[in-house]
Amino acid sequence: MKRELDIVIISDVHLGTYGCHAKELLNYLKSIKTGTLILNGDFIDMWQFRKRYFPKEHIQVIQRILKMAAKGTKVYYITGNHDDALRRYSDFSSGNIHLRDKLLLQLNGKTYWIFHGDIFDLFIKYSPLISRIGGKGYDWLIVLNRFINKMRMAMGKTRMSFAKRVKSSVKEAIKFISDFEDTAIQLAGEQQYDYVICGHIHRAQMRSQKAHGHQVTYLNSGDWVESLTALEYKWGSWSIYEYDELDYAFVNPKLRVREMEKTTEEDMDLIGNISPEEIFQQIIRQQPAAH
Repeated sequence: MKRELDIVIISDVHLGTYGCHAKELLNYLKSIKTGTLILNGDFIDMWQFRKRYFPKEHIQVIQRILKMAAKGTKVYYITGNHDDALRRYSDFSSGNIHLRDKLLLQLNGKTYWIFHGDIFDLFIKYSPLISRIGGKGYDWLIVLNRFINKMRMAMGKTRMSFAKRVKSSVKEAIKFISDFEDTAIQLAGEQQYDYVICGHIHRAQMRSQKAHGHQVTYLNSGDWVESLTALEYKWGSWSIYEYDELDYAFVNPKLRVREMEKTTEEDMDLIGNISPEEIFQQIIRQQPAAH
């Protein structure tokens, strides 16, 4: 039994890295049916990408999204800083797959401004090399975090995020997140947008305030590395979904989705000895032409 949703927004999946929770994301995607799916940046991590590491669960996430698109879901892939190489293909569409740098939506008389959010990160903009080195350290922290979480779960304890704790305890990180959100709200207010939706900072959030005399709602979809969250739109309202293993651990077998993702040799060709850009190009080739 799938939950039916109007719009789902996920960001910062970071496929191709050790920190990506692809198995959990696959469970989530199998459990929903949505009219629109927005991948708001850093879906495939081209900074940390290694040809020798792209597990079948990562391939199956791509397969699942392609299958959703084939069944009518509109999929918008919005580029982020970790997949910025795809920006050369921006404004390209094939079937139900649309590649964009940003997205403006009109929904129930409200204007939505949707983009990844790395344009606010001056550190990335002016010092990409240092940012990549920092990203590698973050990746190793996530690997350590996953190992410890496996031990915690084996002992019946819940997951914990070291990276989240570090960010919440460092004043500079708290200030950056606050400045990020305030900047997004202020710029949206200047443009008279009603909603601004970002990813990038790996922190799911919903808040509303006035900016330039205009009421602006800020939403952030979080990530699938630390918090495992998504934004869901149903019946005219937004909510933050947070993955819980218990929702998938004790499902009545009669209610399980029977179809299984099979990784064939053709599917493995998505990876092979090619680059992330070529992965995207092969995804596009698998899309049926729009009618």
